[in-house]
Amino acid sequence: MKICIAQQNYHIGNFEQNTHKILCAIQEAKNQGADLILFSEMSVCGYPARDFVEFEDFINQCYQSIDRIKEAADTIGVLIGSPARNPYKKGKDLYNAAFFLYDQKMVAEIHKTLLPTYDVFDENRYFEPADEWKVIPFKGKNLAITICEDIWNLGDNPLYRICPMDKMMDQQPDILLNLSASPFDYTHDEDRKATIKSNVLKYKIPLFYCNAVGSQTEIVFDGSSLVFDKDANLCGALPMFSSAMATFECNEDGSINAPILEPANRVPNKELNPAVLIPSLNIEQVYNALILGVKDYFQKMGFTKAILGSSGGIDSAVTLAIACEALGKENVHAILMPSPYSTDHSVEDAVQLSKNLDNKYDTLPIKEVYESFLNTLKPLFKDLPFSLAEENLQSRSRGNILMGIANKFGYILLNTSNKSELATGYGTLYGDMAGGLGVLGDCYKLQVYELAKYINRHKEIIPSSIINKAPSAELRPDQKDSDSLPAYEVLDQILYQYIERRSNPSDIKALGFENTLVDKTLKMVNSNEYKRNQFCPIIRISPKAFGVGRRMPIVGKYLS
Repeated sequence: MKICIAQQNYHIGNFEQNTHKILCAIQEAKNQGADLILFSEMSVCGYPARDFVEFEDFINQCYQSIDRIKEAADTIGVLIGSPARNPYKKGKDLYNAAFFLYDQKMVAEIHKTLLPTYDVFDENRYFEPADEWKVIPFKGKNLAITICEDIWNLGDNPLYRICPMDKMMDQQPDILLNLSASPFDYTHDEDRKATIKSNVLKYKIPLFYCNAVGSQTEIVFDGSSLVFDKDANLCGALPMFSSAMATFECNEDGSINAPILEPANRVPNKELNPAVLIPSLNIEQVYNALILGVKDYFQKMGFTKAILGSSGGIDSAVTLAIACEALGKENVHAILMPSPYSTDHSVEDAVQLSKNLDNKYDTLPIKEVYESFLNTLKPLFKDLPFSLAEENLQSRSRGNILMGIANKFGYILLNTSNKSELATGYGTLYGDMAGGLGVLGDCYKLQVYELAKYINRHKEIIPSSIINKAPSAELRPDQKDSDSLPAYEVLDQILYQYIERRSNPSDIKALGFENTLVDKTLKMVNSNEYKRNQFCPIIRISPKAFGVGRRMPIVGKYLS
């Protein structure tokens, strides 16, 4: 049997575009002589559709698209993903389903059993779990069809009470097919591969795994679709971060004839779940995920041009370089906004960066705007000493200027804050925390430096002076980040233990970190939840990002 995997980038709710992509892939699979084509989870409507699925019209359009696709499923079997209505009154109104189409008919409807509710997932909110498990006979083979999480319940600590494949093994399946929408993080590639291989080792049948690719607001799907033969040999891996198709021939003995594929652009993980933050871990993958995150956010929102504040610091430099790569240098406008406390070398560094990237830039000093704020507030501030209030006024002056330009010319403002700053509250609401998309909000400061090194891997794009200088917000004379925060080499490791690994304070201290520093850091994290709650969407590249995957109470007392 020849099976084609179609790894495609869908747009949530864009039924016309999604259906067109699916139909084109079906025709190409026919040209390749495929018997069956496999698409990813929720391919008809895009994943995650979230509360869109609560609209009856949205579900109607899913079924209309399926009817169109069914007409193309004449001489080829087609497996697509979509919400499906629950015909029974009890339970949720919908299933997360796979539709098997052949001979222009609906041959089978398969429901997802395991509905994740952790991290970025919230499927139990919308879907009813499957209550029956049947293999699908097709061209002399019994197909075991599963959806994403359904193959993740192996190992020493299964999350669910049911394993769908165990339910189907007495029906003697020949091939395991999985429609997936598994998000990227920088530890996930090898973890995913190991999980899929474990299924093959347990069930001893070939496995075809089709994963979604593309970015959906904050969640990036990396593709990396995989094919294993019955002996758990990896026979094919589609590329990361790009759409691709490939047809494989599955032989009677469970071996697979693999096509010649482009080398997959992946570097093996050193550890699946590192005990400490390794800033350089899979930095190429992180970079490519951020590029795709920016590119898809703009394309799917219908925007083309970006604006950002360029300060001469490492965060804005890396953000600017990523934006130019993702959108094209001609579509990125950098605004330099020196204050009375900005150093000449920072301005020179920002200018040199834009010259290296060849993007448009303008310099708009904020001295007069800042002084206007001070004069307006003088009746209230009187002669009180310079404080955080005056620092934040500089940042808010910049935020207002950037948003004004963005509104005038139809730009999206890219935020440049990193995860270390967001974690500790080292940012100004309505100032440097303004933006439509957080590019580096899931990258610790040390990872930002590694990204800068990666960007400079062939030639110096980010000036070395930006990389080598001490980090500073430059909101008062001779200010350094180290005046308010621990050294990032220490801070990032404490934050990683608390945020990604959910370690408790005593365990973090036992690693050798100074007790009062741990207490102070964790208090900063929890007491600044109110700021992060107002932040823009962040491109997710870690196992635990700020945003939809980390839900903390704003008024909680724990460690604050």
